[in-house]
Amino acid sequence: MSKEVSRILLIEDDISIAELQKDYLEINQMKAEIARDGLVGLNRALTEEFDLIVIDIMLPSMDGFEICRRIREKKNIPLMIVSAKKEDIDKVRGLGLGADDYMTKPFSPSELVARVQAHIKRYQLLTQTDPVNDTLERGAIMIDKSARRVFVLGGEILFPTKEFDLLLFFMEHPNRVWMKEQLFRQVWDMDELDSDIYTVVVHVGRIREKLKKAKLSEIPIETIWGSGYRFNA
Repeated sequence: MSKEVSRILLIEDDISIAELQKDYLEINQMKAEIARDGLVGLNRALTEEFDLIVIDIMLPSMDGFEICRRIREKKNIPLMIVSAKKEDIDKVRGLGLGADDYMTKPFSPSELVARVQAHIKRYQLLTQTDPVNDTLERGAIMIDKSARRVFVLGGEILFPTKEFDLLLFFMEHPNRVWMKEQLFRQVWDMDELDSDIYTVVVHVGRIREKLKKAKLSEIPIETIWGSGYRFNA
């Protein structure tokens, strides 16, 4: 993207929280808009152009999980879920539906801003066309980096933003063991928190599941117990 000002959609029904988030984002040179109803937020997300969408879970008309699922079916932009739900199962569910990040309330507005900026920056960098070395192939997996497309055994498999980024990182750095904390810093471009390890675990699981469905005989991402993961090439 070449926009000078990033446009953020906040789908949040608590107006005091939404206004605080909006103020902090706009202080940091971003344009933030608020949708207080789940269905309204979904319609705006699908019909308007945003650089990132922040989604609360508990919303009128439609919950954040369903919103995330429906947006991800149509668009590949960064999605962040924010929620007072602290259970790991909710975090795993949100990430499994295609969210790039999951923040548990309460959190500082400055942390939200930092994560939003990191997701947008990384997405912009990874979507810029690189005319040199535009494709990468490891075994039966081929990635077209500029088009952000993945082909397995010749057939295309759809990977949302962070799944694509993580698979690409593995393929660009094969045969090396990466700790979960290292992967979070490298792919999400943020310092890790204890709970963020689930983010990496869920995304690795989603990638493996898709490679299995594509009939790949041997899944190249190996778990190295007590250490992390290795992409075998």
